[in-house]
Amino acid sequence: MVKQIFSKPWTVPLLLTFVWLGSNGLDRLWLTLDKTVPAWDQSNHLSYGLEYLQTLRSPELLSGEWWRSFWMLSPKYPPLTYIVNAPFQAITGGGSDQALISNWLWSGILIICVYALGKKLFSREIGLWAATIMVLTPRLIHSRLIVLLDSPLLAFTLLSFTCLTYWKESKGRRAQWLWAIAAGVALGLGLLSKQSIIFYLFFPLLGLGLWSIWTKQWQRLAQLLVGLLASIPLWYPWYRTNWIYLFSTAQNSNAIPAGLEGDPPINTLAAWTYYWQDLPNALSWVWLLPPLVGMILSLLNRFPSQLQIPSWRSARPGLLWLGYYYGGTYLICSAIQNKDDRYILPYLPIVAIFLAFGLTRWCGRWLWIRWGTLAIAILVTIGNLFPIPGSDGIVQALGPSVLFRPDFVLPAPNTEVIAAAIETTPEQRINLGVIPNTPAINPNTLNYYGAVADFRAYGRELSRNGEIIRRDQENFDWFLTKTGDNYLADPVQTELGETITQNGDFAAVQTWPLPDNSDLTLWHRRQPKVEVKSSQINAELPQLTKVDFPASAPPGQPVPITYHWQGNGDRLSEGIVLLTWENVNDPNQVWFHDHAIGLGELLPSVVDQGVEVVERTAMLPPADLPPGNYRLTGQWLDPATMTAQPLPLPDITLTLDTDAPALAAPPLDFVSQLYYLSQNLRQGITGLEPVFAQVDRINLYDPRHDYLRQGDVSWTYRLSQNPVDPLSLTYAQVLARVLQENPPQAIAALQSLVKLDPENPYAHAYLAFVHLYDWQGYQGEQALKPALALAPENPEINGLQAIALFMQGKIWSAWQTVQNSGLLN
Repeated sequence: MVKQIFSKPWTVPLLLTFVWLGSNGLDRLWLTLDKTVPAWDQSNHLSYGLEYLQTLRSPELLSGEWWRSFWMLSPKYPPLTYIVNAPFQAITGGGSDQALISNWLWSGILIICVYALGKKLFSREIGLWAATIMVLTPRLIHSRLIVLLDSPLLAFTLLSFTCLTYWKESKGRRAQWLWAIAAGVALGLGLLSKQSIIFYLFFPLLGLGLWSIWTKQWQRLAQLLVGLLASIPLWYPWYRTNWIYLFSTAQNSNAIPAGLEGDPPINTLAAWTYYWQDLPNALSWVWLLPPLVGMILSLLNRFPSQLQIPSWRSARPGLLWLGYYYGGTYLICSAIQNKDDRYILPYLPIVAIFLAFGLTRWCGRWLWIRWGTLAIAILVTIGNLFPIPGSDGIVQALGPSVLFRPDFVLPAPNTEVIAAAIETTPEQRINLGVIPNTPAINPNTLNYYGAVADFRAYGRELSRNGEIIRRDQENFDWFLTKTGDNYLADPVQTELGETITQNGDFAAVQTWPLPDNSDLTLWHRRQPKVEVKSSQINAELPQLTKVDFPASAPPGQPVPITYHWQGNGDRLSEGIVLLTWENVNDPNQVWFHDHAIGLGELLPSVVDQGVEVVERTAMLPPADLPPGNYRLTGQWLDPATMTAQPLPLPDITLTLDTDAPALAAPPLDFVSQLYYLSQNLRQGITGLEPVFAQVDRINLYDPRHDYLRQGDVSWTYRLSQNPVDPLSLTYAQVLARVLQENPPQAIAALQSLVKLDPENPYAHAYLAFVHLYDWQGYQGEQALKPALALAPENPEINGLQAIALFMQGKIWSAWQTVQNSGLLN
């Protein structure tokens, strides 16, 4: 009867569909009941997904600049998961549950691949059992319920391995070519999902390549190489754009977490047995014991040999091939310093095939063992996922993994926090300093909920350095604090939270009680650096109606200043004000205070109305300016057309007096900070260290990094007007463009710089570096020639020369350059 049913062509598709619908239906039920908010990594990935969704709503597929920006949206994580999630979120709305709808796709690929592997290597029956075991594996179930990059990684790893297996087993040339190319395409899609796919496919690819060479099957080797080439168009654009981040990503995901989590060093036995000991947690005893016992009894000939299908002899090649994959993956995962339960996910489906082979050894009068095991596994799975009274003890005895129950109580009012902040300042973007660092309330999670609110709010983590966090207190107008346990928050951060609650500069906007009997409070600065009010003036051209500043100030010291701008809300949010403080007796003695109105925080008006924007900031007259009276002049620059028109300003004059006392002032606006930081570039490496230290904090305070755009636009326009000091402006323009990671425009600015500062070797080195960053080895080598002539012993410049030579394939010359430069000493 069973054989007759299996002989029907619809039987296997129907059973696989049932497995697919049943597993995904169980997942959706759990997600429907669960009220947990996404934690750190999940929120980070969800935020990236919303950014891709926003960009894909207005694609410019024929624009190279659009594609560059598209790949740069996620500089550290390959973006295929976010791209695939975008249409699901567009249809169903933002949210972690909606993002997980794509798991229907990934699980479908996995089920088909596991079945196909089991059928190809053993039998159709083993393929079906393997697919069933896989969807009921505890570790894989848990991974399906969390928004991470593991599901697509798992799907494409298995898809590529399945294609490689079919390629290995194929006899016809046409089929071999098709399977090789399919394996390459799956590899390319996997690399566009997560870099670590190469760890899992390294040994299979290496083994098949060596096998082709050993057996002198050169066409097979060619097929394998063509398959690898087929992957390149899929992953190359993202990796070419973001390759420089791969080094920091590897460090941040391996060595640093390993040290923090206390993982065993790789030179210890514990490191190499870690994942072996973890198997009961990953699989449960239900799936481990019956298959293992079945295999042992089968080897002892306890079952009728005629019912053992396939026989051990015919199954041997398939078992060795799967064992080779498992062993190679296990070695690589064990060799990675950071130990994480998720790293072994791509070999668990292969283990499921082994277990299916062992389970199907039970035959004849012992056939009930298979179905009894399946029934118990289903009950344990339900008990693991849902709180069935009295089930905890037996569930954890049979499946020792952590109970993965839905949270029926909303643990944090993150949506309400963002809504309260937006209601307080509806015309501005909000940058929220988040002090708590719990799974439910942390910077990443608040940042995600701000992204859900049309990217009107951002959550940011404060420094753990006592000196730097004081700057954070000055630069954030919004803070979120929590009483009681702040979990991973540093003592310095919690101390700042206590200071804010007692600081009269901040007012509590709203407080929410939490399930742990603590309170969550949203704070806003009483006098924020930007304040927006309604206005009767609705002019197209901004009007500066008032300026608050001291009558005199010393040069070289920050000067507090408050601008009051009025005009049409949309227009105010679009342009840049070019403000020049000019000596009344010598027009060549000037300083600039260019910026966007609202310092980049102002949102376009929802309705066509007038607004008043108050900016409380500071400016810095250069220390070498002579004393005297300086008059304010201004222009309104439209970045879209790069045209400027004069601003009608009142007669405003500031006296620079070396004897005037220095005044307390708020931080400089970010464009001014960038300008003065850029002058350090002239010093080379010693000047770069403070630049990157400061820029790292400014990027935190301006989460959209809009200050880079403001500075680039204003300095580009000023350079077109024959300014007094083009060299200083060009250094500022170079830094803005480099930090925007725009190689063509950065190269153009650097080519101007080397003409203005030809005797500075670092100017030439910067030009070479950007060429190398853009994979232009020859151009980089040419740009380095003047630098080497000016500073032949400089180790950094010689290091760039070695990289330029290496990129051109001149490996021996590159090695000689490294040896002669002293870089290895």
